[in-house]
Amino acid sequence: MKHSRLHDLHTKLGATFEKVAGWDMPAHYGKWVAEYQAVRQAVGLSDLSHRGKIRVTGDDRVKWLQGLISNDILPLQPGQGRYSSFLTHKGKMLGYFRVYTLSDSLWVEDVGEVGDATFQALKKFLLYGIKAKMENCAESWGLLLVSGPKACTTVSAAFGVEMSDLTPVSAIAAKIGGHTSFALRTEETGEDDLEILLPADALSTAWERLMEAGATYGIKAVGGDAREALRIEAGLPKAGSDLNEEIVPPEANLGGKAFSLNKGCYPGQEVVARMDTYGNVRRHLVGLVMNGSSIPPRGAKIFSGDREVGWVSSATHSPQLKSPIALAFPLRDFSAPGTNLTVEVDGVRHNATVRALPFYRRI
Repeated sequence: MKHSRLHDLHTKLGATFEKVAGWDMPAHYGKWVAEYQAVRQAVGLSDLSHRGKIRVTGDDRVKWLQGLISNDILPLQPGQGRYSSFLTHKGKMLGYFRVYTLSDSLWVEDVGEVGDATFQALKKFLLYGIKAKMENCAESWGLLLVSGPKACTTVSAAFGVEMSDLTPVSAIAAKIGGHTSFALRTEETGEDDLEILLPADALSTAWERLMEAGATYGIKAVGGDAREALRIEAGLPKAGSDLNEEIVPPEANLGGKAFSLNKGCYPGQEVVARMDTYGNVRRHLVGLVMNGSSIPPRGAKIFSGDREVGWVSSATHSPQLKSPIALAFPLRDFSAPGTNLTVEVDGVRHNATVRALPFYRRI
């Protein structure tokens, strides 16, 4: 089991740990709803060091990655980024990530907890003669997430970088503990989300600076339970649970975000283009609001009458709606907001209603 460089610090803060993609990471620090509220109202700090992180270098790095992934990264200038996916030849999702262009490299950050899956999938295409090199930075680099209305103020105070004008999926350099690091504007909770990507040796320094800078606002350490509620309320799918080999990108409402229809060939491109041309998307990512108190497990079957019409991909209790909610993939004809369905939990079917995403949008 892998540990973050901050494992001992999390233990001192009273963390309860969970196994995530081969890592032991904090699920919560006592009361996850208090952590959730800190993010919605002010600022919270999370350790995402378990996330997949890949550095791509070499003269052919852009050309090589461009030919494999579903989005167009050729127009990106240093500091700019984009969502993309990596597909099978049938258009199914093998990976979902953010790609950032820096002056001397590309960074690929998984959106989700999938371990080394993205690295191993891309590595197969790094053939002899290609002037590109992939470095698996999962353990050598750390990742911190700062979220909430006071996130920009906290990061600016901690590291002296101005974040408020940074657009989503973009990056700027920062010096932290003597190490060259990067501050990223991202999307994880539906609030202002900033990530600090830095060598693992500088993690403790960065965590301490952020906690000091956010103390004025009541900053809290945030674990996986709170982040999951924040993410699902914001209607943000992630790799692994929601986006996997059962899903084609248009089914997950990723048009205009994670794939291009005119960049040229890439694995799965014909399938995605055909779906767009003929509008034959078989299912749609939607929200479900559950009646009662049961939180359905991942994979729970969805029914319309006696007909099985889909499955739940993620679920949680929503402090915002005060009820269980889920991300789900029903068939297209059962995906309209207001549609009444049932979800099977432990052999019992519970009523649920389709709701447009996101469940929560910051005003």
